[in-house]
Amino acid sequence: MPRIIGGLLACLLTVAFATGAVAADVKVMISAGFFAVYEELGPAFEKATGHKLVTTRGPSVGDSPEAIPTRLSHGEPADVVIMDGSGVDLLEQRNLARPGSRVPLAESFIGMAVKAGQPKPDISTVDALRKTLLAAKSIAYSDSSSGTYLSNVGFKKLGIADEIAGKTRKVRGPPSGEPVAAVVARGEAEIGFQQVAEMIHVPGIDFVGTVPSEIQPPTLYVGAIPTNSQQPEAAIALLHFLSSADAAAVITKNGLKPAPPH
Repeated sequence: MPRIIGGLLACLLTVAFATGAVAADVKVMISAGFFAVYEELGPAFEKATGHKLVTTRGPSVGDSPEAIPTRLSHGEPADVVIMDGSGVDLLEQRNLARPGSRVPLAESFIGMAVKAGQPKPDISTVDALRKTLLAAKSIAYSDSSSGTYLSNVGFKKLGIADEIAGKTRKVRGPPSGEPVAAVVARGEAEIGFQQVAEMIHVPGIDFVGTVPSEIQPPTLYVGAIPTNSQQPEAAIALLHFLSSADAAAVITKNGLKPAPPH
């Protein structure tokens, strides 16, 4: 890991000197799925550039007042957003993000967890996942992109939306809430679904695996520049840093797949 950080620092120093960057406060809005990567690499960015990252967390989509599209719609300032690409779609539709400012960061996948020590149900095929959901006593999912997809699309694709509706629970995520896996760890839900990166480091659960490809939406975490950004150059430098080849090992370690080069 020191070699990786060293490579990232060298890259950042090159950018800083080339642009003559002046240290600034960079307001970052970020959803949970990429947060562990950002949290690990952010200090290196601050050290190399002198910029200070001022972080606000919230879901990529959903009806929470903390959701990033809601925050920006209400005029809350941000220099850069890091979130599910579907959330950036909403921002662009509402003229809240600068056209062409997207930077792909990582691919993400929906996974399932059970309480530590409990049997791991079979979810390897669509039919197996359907049977597991029908047999489960309680099911939890997030209030962000993965849960929105499952409740609006995925469970309907399986043909069991009505049958399981009475035993599903939507969990509000950070900053005021918690990961779905925390609810599962306490035994308040038998099984839980969320982006893999948001559950694998939560204590008290066993990761079962990802849902089958037929039920797996294409999820790409991206960075983008809001229309009200006051520090766009520093924001772009941060996104280039987080999408660099040297960041790939940290991205992979945190349950994501580095985005293809762009």
